[in-house]
This record gives sequence, structure tokens and C-alpha cells, in this order.
Amino acid sequence: MAHQPPVTPKAPSGKVFSRSSYPEYRRILSILRTETVGGALLLAATVVALIWANSPAAEGYFALRDLKLGFEPWHLELSLGHWASDGLLAVFFFLAGLELKREFVAGELRKPARAVVPVAAAIGGVAVPALIFVLFNLGSPETLKGWAIPTATDIAFALAVLAVINTHLPAALRTFLLTLAVVDDLIAIGIIAFFYSTGLQPLMLLAALVPLALFTFLVQKRIRSWYILLPLALATWGFVHASGIHATVAGVLLGFAVPVFASGKKGEPAEGLAEHFEHRLRPFSAGFAVPVFAFFSAGVALGGLEGMGAALRDPVALGIVAALVAGKAVGVFGTTFLVTKTTRASLDSSIAWIDLFGLALLAGIGFTVSLLIGELSFGAGSAHNDHAKVAILAGSLISALLAAVVLKARNRRYRQVQADEERDDDGDGVPDVFSRA
Repeated sequence: MAHQPPVTPKAPSGKVFSRSSYPEYRRILSILRTETVGGALLLAATVVALIWANSPAAEGYFALRDLKLGFEPWHLELSLGHWASDGLLAVFFFLAGLELKREFVAGELRKPARAVVPVAAAIGGVAVPALIFVLFNLGSPETLKGWAIPTATDIAFALAVLAVINTHLPAALRTFLLTLAVVDDLIAIGIIAFFYSTGLQPLMLLAALVPLALFTFLVQKRIRSWYILLPLALATWGFVHASGIHATVAGVLLGFAVPVFASGKKGEPAEGLAEHFEHRLRPFSAGFAVPVFAFFSAGVALGGLEGMGAALRDPVALGIVAALVAGKAVGVFGTTFLVTKTTRASLDSSIAWIDLFGLALLAGIGFTVSLLIGELSFGAGSAHNDHAKVAILAGSLISALLAAVVLKARNRRYRQVQADEERDDDGDGVPDVFSRA
């Protein structure tokens, strides 16, 4: 027998940004539809806050934002602005925890071959903006703590932009956008927990484990009664808040505790508990919690052209704008291009590299989490935080306009792809380009 040369393993290859299964596509469409409405409300809340904060009645806005409510003996006498960032955003992060777990257990991230590109793109989209911000602020150690401000992408704001320009992204791009946002949220959660926690109280953190464990036990038993679970969730939030770790982390931990799949027992609902909570809480999060947070966080007295000029001369502001506009685009697109080329993969036939560049520009819209990290970095009401708000708004607006130009130019192609994705020649209720599984 002739000697056979050893077989050299081939690098992974195949399609990246390919369509998901039809049920997954329908689920993603449902999420994006809700977030699009939430994004419109987010934009409206931001505009109202900016107008009020720069009107003759500005004192009323800041008095409302700083109005304190709560129970001081429990260290819970907080301003309305803090209740929005620490309390309402916990609901947003609870849903982020649910979505993260679902993606890793049953979604796009459960398959390494499909996960590698969006995960790498998200990491690049965090690392490059952070590096650019640091370069702008090397001479100011005080402002370096804001390095994470431009690392986040606001999916709701991005979807609102897509709705405004009336573009029809192909299914492959929609899936990539949501998956990128999910991984981006995971990184943001880690950054907040590890870099922006102060005055750690170990006893309070240990105390939080008790209601968290009870919550976990009950949801694993598929208990879904709100009057049992809500007090445990609030207790977990309260102890985490008192521990020095940002209270929104409690929402993520509670989300991770919820099982994704249904129990499969006779008589039990077909939907998993994670899906159950998501359906009930996402409209509240997108339609109320996040817009209210934006209303209290986005209001900043611009001080006219002179004030805006002073803000944009601050290295904090310059670093944020450059990081959101250039850093995000280079990080997301560059990493995606490198990973795709080094694995000898190819794009799905429905999209081109210019589409991914447009999506990378869209990722430069950093709002909700960026505003939160700005407050954690510099403190609410500080000059640097006000300058950061102006920069976040400016950088997000520039990114949105550039993305709109690129994606709108491709809209005719997107309409053709959408028509293909809706065609069902065999009449089985599933478009021909999708699989049933």
C-alpha cells in the first residue's frame, strides 16, 4: 500500500452572517419590533429632556431630576435620576441577562462556528473605542476613568434610526445586529461590575445570595407567580445596591437564573420561563424604563454655542466622539473582516461588505449604557459628565447620519432580499430560504 501523507487540518470555512432558522428569525423580528418602538420613545424622551434643560424653565427639570424619594435607614433615599439609573435600568439588564442566557443555550451563540464572528466583532467594537479614548486622555489621569463610556452600542437607538430611514435589513444582518448587541451588553455588564463598583461591602453581597438562591430555586421549579418572585428580586436588588456593586448587576444575575426551556411536563405551558418573562417585561423596559432613564440622564444645559464649544474642547468629549464614530466602525468592521478572511469563510449571498460597514457605523450609536457609565465615571452633575453627555449625543448623531447614508443607498437591494425572504412557493407557511428547525 502506498504511503499516505498526513492530512493537514483545514481552517474552518463556511458562510458567516447566514440566515437563522425560521422560528429564530420570527423571534428576532418580534424583539426588534418592540425595541424599535422603544427606540422612538427613547429619542422623544431625549429631545424633551434637552429642550427642557435648555429652556427658561430649566430649573424645574433639574429640581425634578434631583428630587429625593425613599427610605434613608435602608440607604435607599435616592434622587429620581438615581432611581431611574439604579432601579429602572435593572429591568433592562434583567432582560439582557435573559437574552444572553438564551443566546448561549438555544440561540446563535450556542454554535461556536456561528458565534465566533459576532463575539470577535463585539470585542473589537469595545477594545478599539476604549483605546482611542485613552489616547485622547493620556495626559489627564483624572479623565482616564471614562475609558469605557464609548464602548457600548444602543440597540434601541440604532433600530429607531433604521426605522426613520425606512431601510429593510436582510435577515442575516438583523441576526448579526442583535447578536452583536447581546455580546456587547455582556461586556458592558462585566465592565460595570468589575471597574465601576466602589466601597464593596462583602456582608451585603453575601446577604444578596440568599434571596437570589431562593429566586433561582423557584424559577428552576417553573414557579412564575409574580407575588412570590418579585419580593425576592427586590430583596436581591436592595442587597446588591447596598454592597457597592452597581444595582443593575442584580438584574443580570436574576436573568441568568431563569431557565430557557420549558419543563416538558404535561399541562405545563409550552413557552419557557425566560420567554414568558421576556414577553411581559420587554414592553415595560423598552416603552417606559429606558425612556425614563434617558429623560433624566440626557438633559444637560448646553450653554449655547459657546458652551458646546467648551464641551467639545474637553479631551473627554473629543475622545468619546472619535471613539464612537471611528473606533466603533474600525473595531467592528475590522475585526469582522480579519476573522472572516483568516477562517476562509464567506459572506451570505444576501449581503456585501458595504452592508457590514454600514452596520459597523450604526454600532457607533452609544447611548443608554454610555450615559450610565459616564455617570459612574465622573458623577452626576460634574463638568466632565456634562461634557460626556454632549459628546455621546454628538458622536451617536454623527454615527447615525453616516450609517443612514450607507444603508439607505443599499435599500433597493434590501427590498429585493426581503421579497426573497417572504417567498413561499411550496405553501408550507415557511419562506423557502429558511429552514424549519
